[in-house]
Amino acid sequence: MIVVTGATGALNGVTVEHLLHRIPAGQIAVVARDVAKAQRFADLGIQVRHGDYADAAGLPAAFEGADQLLLVSASDPAADAVALHRTAIEAAVKVGVGRVLYTSHQGAAPDTPFGPGRDHHATEQLLAESGLPWTSLRNGFYAHSLHWLAGPWRETGRITVPADGPVSWTAREDAGEAAAVIMTADQAFEGPVTLTAESAPTFAEVAVIASELTGRDVQVEVVDPDQWVAAQVAAGQPEFVARFLRGMFQAADQGFFAGTDPLLGTLLGRAPRTVRSILDAG
Repeated sequence: MIVVTGATGALNGVTVEHLLHRIPAGQIAVVARDVAKAQRFADLGIQVRHGDYADAAGLPAAFEGADQLLLVSASDPAADAVALHRTAIEAAVKVGVGRVLYTSHQGAAPDTPFGPGRDHHATEQLLAESGLPWTSLRNGFYAHSLHWLAGPWRETGRITVPADGPVSWTAREDAGEAAAVIMTADQAFEGPVTLTAESAPTFAEVAVIASELTGRDVQVEVVDPDQWVAAQVAAGQPEFVARFLRGMFQAADQGFFAGTDPLLGTLLGRAPRTVRSILDAG
């Protein structure tokens, strides 16, 4: 039995869709905080279970019988993600899950300026200490976020950032599909596994691609990080979110998202989506 958390979200929802092409629906269960939102899976013959990382007492039943358990990382930037992940891992240990797979992130490290990267590193440490077989899916930075991180460049012709560095922008759809391939593969993928696109362009290089696609001159402006945060807040962004996002740009500048790995393309059997294709799709 493969048990998947977060299947009502975009990432693990894609994984479940691809699992259905590989194994019978009866061998899949999804865990959701709101089971009503998972009705489409029930309609396909997938077992739907209630589970919440904040509910330590209820999670063991949600994970019961899992040969493999796919844990999605907590997505609320205001939550104590590591504490939530600890609760989920402890529940997995309690019921003897065969393997835990965790949706981590490229650049997971204790010293990254990007907060989720520190949380992912801490969670990987918890997995390593759990005694369970585990796989950490270190996905490249999700490419759909490029649309809002780059700002309204189509209207302004300018991408304004507080720092610039290479990022292996990786389509969430590709990462979700690769997770399904890994869970149904004959081999076991042990520990951290890096899943990225084939290149890692800077925002300056993204601007060149955007210029070629639109036929207009798109420029990058790197501004003072504090001024960038102030501008975001002035535009209506909560300050903690603006500072959270600033950490992403600073981590890119320090090279935390620079690496690429051919494994994703190997698993997919095709080239992963590119920045050009993602921008061109709008």
